[in-house]
Amino acid sequence: MREVLPQLLKWWEAGETVGMGTVIATFQSAPRPPGASMLVGPDASAVGSVSGGCVEGSVYESAQEVAGTGEPVLHRYGVSDDDAFAVGLTCGGILDVYIERVNRDTFPELPEIAADIAAGRPVAVATVVEHPDRARMGRRMVIRPSDVVTSGERSLGSARVDAAVRDDALGMLATGHSGTLSYGPSGERRGEGMRVFVWAFAPPPRMLVFGATDFAAEMARVGGFLGYRVTVCDARPVFATASRFPEADEVVVEWPHRYLAAELQGGRIDGRTVVAVLTHDPKFDVPLLEVALRVPEIGYVGAMGSRRTHEDRMTKLREAGLDEKELARLSSPIGLDLGARTPEETAISIAAEIIASRCGGTGQRLRATQGTIHHAARPLTG
Repeated sequence: MREVLPQLLKWWEAGETVGMGTVIATFQSAPRPPGASMLVGPDASAVGSVSGGCVEGSVYESAQEVAGTGEPVLHRYGVSDDDAFAVGLTCGGILDVYIERVNRDTFPELPEIAADIAAGRPVAVATVVEHPDRARMGRRMVIRPSDVVTSGERSLGSARVDAAVRDDALGMLATGHSGTLSYGPSGERRGEGMRVFVWAFAPPPRMLVFGATDFAAEMARVGGFLGYRVTVCDARPVFATASRFPEADEVVVEWPHRYLAAELQGGRIDGRTVVAVLTHDPKFDVPLLEVALRVPEIGYVGAMGSRRTHEDRMTKLREAGLDEKELARLSSPIGLDLGARTPEETAISIAAEIIASRCGGTGQRLRATQGTIHHAARPLTG
């Protein structure tokens, strides 16, 4: 929903009614992740996408109908072997799409949620998308780490359900992943029949780039493109300037190990955080990696350097007391083998390794692999 939220909010504020389809679950090689949404506005325009084109027409028609009737529906779309032109995913995947009416009456919490997202405050939205009692479908609960917004008919059905969903949604919010939870009709954790979709709107994940180099400038550009909040840190003020790193969200002048330790102590690091050490200077690298590799909360740690530099660095880290399990967390030399030479190419190589680590990819050419193409994203810490 994040990508269509500005337009959705405009229609909401104008008092209009919108049909919205949202991917709540994917199977096999689905092209869009859970949380991807498409709107059908009061002017019959379409905003956003749920499948990259495969089933948009069917979702569009259903969204128009639901906007009129107010009755939410849950559709499953899958590949059609008999007719390649039938509604289906020609890529072979399966999508569950929940389609609902959105206006001021059905989604009164929308402006507050939009404000949380804009301010970078974590918030989750839980919606009942399947239940034996159709009157329960569409019930919604807004969940924040500090409180839960429920009252009367806005509850998901009972205190038991609300408590279970809140606990589970907070776990999803911590990792920033949206998805569907299953319960029994009365909220039984091991039951079936009730499905709740959770949109997890966590602040953007962080990318900490250490070393004010040309490679860092391109890494900041690619990191921002991938949705990371990028910090470039270097102890040398002559190099660590905002003008040299216009793509970074912030540029910090500080010794790298001190900065990382302070961020950890301040609770500003989580399992989605990636650390790219691009200095290949032992006086910066070794103290920084001593801190980073001892903290399992950091999702990815990579360090630039030749193979000789890597071996020297590993020797110094062992001398500093790091064990083999901690050292195994280090991706060095950093990146995938793409044959990269330029800073731009190297940044793509590093980004590719980060994506593969997060999604469980192999880094091989797809034509040399078997099975699913689109992997489900997971916390980098696994």
